[in-house]
Amino acid sequence: MTVPPATLRHHIDGGPVTSGTQRTFENRSPVDGSLVSLVAEAGADEVDAAVAAAKRALRGPWGGLSVADRGKLLHAVADEIDRRFEDFVAAEVADTGMPESFARTVVIPRGAANLRFFADFVRNLPADTFHLETPDGAGALNYVVRAPKGVIAVICPWNLPLLLTTWKLGPALACGNTVVVKPSEETPSSTALLGEVMRAAGIPDGVVNVVHGLGPDSAGELLTRHPGIDAITFTGESATGEAIMKAAAVGVRDVSFELGGKNPGIVFADCNLEKAIEETTRSTFANSGQICLATERLYVERAVFDAFVEGLAASARALKLGEPKDPQTRMGPLISHSHRDKVMGYYESARTGGAEIVTGGGIPDLGPALAGGSWIEPTIWTGLGEDSPVVHEEIFGPCCHIRPFDDPDEAVALANDTDYGLACTLWTENASRAHRLGRRIDAGIVWVNCWFLRDLRTPFGGAKRSGIGREGGANSLEFYTETRNVCIKL
Repeated sequence: MTVPPATLRHHIDGGPVTSGTQRTFENRSPVDGSLVSLVAEAGADEVDAAVAAAKRALRGPWGGLSVADRGKLLHAVADEIDRRFEDFVAAEVADTGMPESFARTVVIPRGAANLRFFADFVRNLPADTFHLETPDGAGALNYVVRAPKGVIAVICPWNLPLLLTTWKLGPALACGNTVVVKPSEETPSSTALLGEVMRAAGIPDGVVNVVHGLGPDSAGELLTRHPGIDAITFTGESATGEAIMKAAAVGVRDVSFELGGKNPGIVFADCNLEKAIEETTRSTFANSGQICLATERLYVERAVFDAFVEGLAASARALKLGEPKDPQTRMGPLISHSHRDKVMGYYESARTGGAEIVTGGGIPDLGPALAGGSWIEPTIWTGLGEDSPVVHEEIFGPCCHIRPFDDPDEAVALANDTDYGLACTLWTENASRAHRLGRRIDAGIVWVNCWFLRDLRTPFGGAKRSGIGREGGANSLEFYTETRNVCIKL
């Protein structure tokens, strides 16, 4: 007897809701193409209900809670994530196909940590107070208070669903806002589970609402155009960010965007070459290259170019592709067949453009059990010009192009020659050089001799087409609150 797939429902006003239209879409595993679940697709009625519930909660019990009480509830949500750790691992792996080891050690722990961090950070934030001298000598006291911005639309990507959702929910809720979350249609499971966890942890009804659906002409567009939404935060492609920004212009709503990247890495001959190769393997191939911070183009000082290329290629070939549950698996599939088609288009472009394919370049044969998945080989190229689409367009796959350079100014110019400005890695044992060049890179974050390491109090975001605004620490509060000045004549 065949067991019918579960249907993921919306979470609106504290409980599960099925779309009134009964519309659903399929959520399929990128590992083998099997059906994971059916997902209810929100229409205008569901989006209206979610926004209305968020408005009521904003004016109701949630709006009256102290910062300390909101913080306690966020800690309770994080504790509940820990309690249901295995459920979250299963949900994340089922949707993304990422190695289970990656979900266990990075994604789920960071998902809970985001909530704890912002609960504590907002609670301990100092207030600005200024004394103004007045002509009568009595003076005036000015102090700044922060108020929640209102109902926030949270539009999440598919690559690290729980981590990036809580990265937005943490500051939004800690600051007293209410939210309507639209997870990616590719990865709805962990966000659906998060809705259940919110209720179990005691978050009041309507504070966190989840609506499933697609983007254009579906839940995504309905949400961003909704007049009841006060601000929109989005992580994803730059082109989608442009469309959301147009929608946000109506009503002059604030936006926070973390968008695409075409991130460079600069490797100097004086670096610890073994460490640079090890970490660049991570920064290029982690999560199958489906991380906005991934390194897709590398500039290597000529003296160590051949050694670096050979070492990175050997490291890429050693990556085991396979079942997520296998503890030896180091790389999973791409998120979908359509995304693999896009990435394979770049692989073909590199081939026809005359690239030297150092390793990879195709679709692996992993046997009949995984034949239905969206697998692709980790790939390294050399020999292309900077005008190649492979070098200047974001691919979002497990691949990189490597080019030699001869002097630091050339390396910086090559790194900055992009429409994006999200991240950069810099490999050198020369501390003075690291400081000099680090500030010259047009990127929101420059990692020196490391990758994916960041204090959550620091600003995170990109320049150029990589985004608008910054997230992290006090920078998040600039988006999630409205500052008010209270001036009292003494």
